[in-house]
Amino acid sequence: MKQIIVVRRDLKMSKGKTAAQSCHACLGSYKKSDKEKIQKWENDGQAKIILRVDSLEELLKVQKLAILNKLPNYLVVDQGKTELPPSTVTCLGIGPDEDLVIDKIFKDLKLLG
Repeated sequence: MKQIIVVRRDLKMSKGKTAAQSCHACLGSYKKSDKEKIQKWENDGQAKIILRVDSLEELLKVQKLAILNKLPNYLVVDQGKTELPPSTVTCLGIGPDEDLVIDKIFKDLKLLG
């Protein structure tokens, strides 16, 4: 079981801002997830993988794949109180779900690194 967070690299957010936005994505998709999958994910150690895209368009394509595959997801829209203008879409949380399901759909995404 794993959850992925997909971050827009083109925004050049600070490490702190990236961490905060990733937390919003994590909790947002967690709240939309099936209780049985949440329980299994929690028992398996709550794995989270942080991946990257280079544009809003790429992020929205990833979200479309999540929706088409019926995966819980949460798109983070920043309030604009610190580094970014209001309504900037920053990242996307997907899952938790089975490793095989996540890996099959999102295998081409790269680690944020």
